[in-house]
Amino acid sequence: MPTETKVSAFKPPQPQVPGVPSNEGDRQKALRAPQAWSPSPALWTGLAAAVLVLITVVVLWRGFRAAARQPAPRSVSNDAPALPLSAPVVEMPVGPGKIATRSELAGPWSSRRFLFRDAQSGERTPALAVRLPGGELWGILLRAPYGTCDLQYLTDLAELRSKYGISAKHPMVVNPCTETVYDLAQYGNSPNGLVRGEIVEGSDVRPPIAIEVVERGDQVIAVRSE
Repeated sequence: MPTETKVSAFKPPQPQVPGVPSNEGDRQKALRAPQAWSPSPALWTGLAAAVLVLITVVVLWRGFRAAARQPAPRSVSNDAPALPLSAPVVEMPVGPGKIATRSELAGPWSSRRFLFRDAQSGERTPALAVRLPGGELWGILLRAPYGTCDLQYLTDLAELRSKYGISAKHPMVVNPCTETVYDLAQYGNSPNGLVRGEIVEGSDVRPPIAIEVVERGDQVIAVRSE
């Protein structure tokens, strides 16, 4: 015969819950069984704070390294010397016309550079006016006759002696291309007659091309060339 379970009126049977052992022995076994670990909210909060601190440290460290690589600012002294100002560009006078004043050509062998415009071509050629010891003014083109080399008015007597072999007592005009030396104190032959600038050394064929220079009041005027 099937065994009958007696139910006490004072101890009603416990309801059966799915997944929960119905007797004490089974409940004890369930408690001793290993449980799956689940982090608590407090642990999650602590991990987030630790990550935030780590990120902050990394950012600060990178900023410190970048600042260390920057060059130190250079101190600027108020006593630093000022840079020299560029000299203003002075345009040379152009003849025919006024090229200087009497005071600019006052002393013997004083000179004044200018440009002389050719009446036919309009070309401007470097030129020079010189006050001679007797007071006369003389003008020349600073372009070698029948050539393209620019002439020079050389006032350094030591250079005349060392470079051109001339023991001169006053400035001379030289052609650096042919090493010809002209003396404005002497006359030489030209196709238009005698002109100043006798050749005292070198192979050029005639004195520099002359320019007529006159004084009108305080002005020095270049009139015309040969």
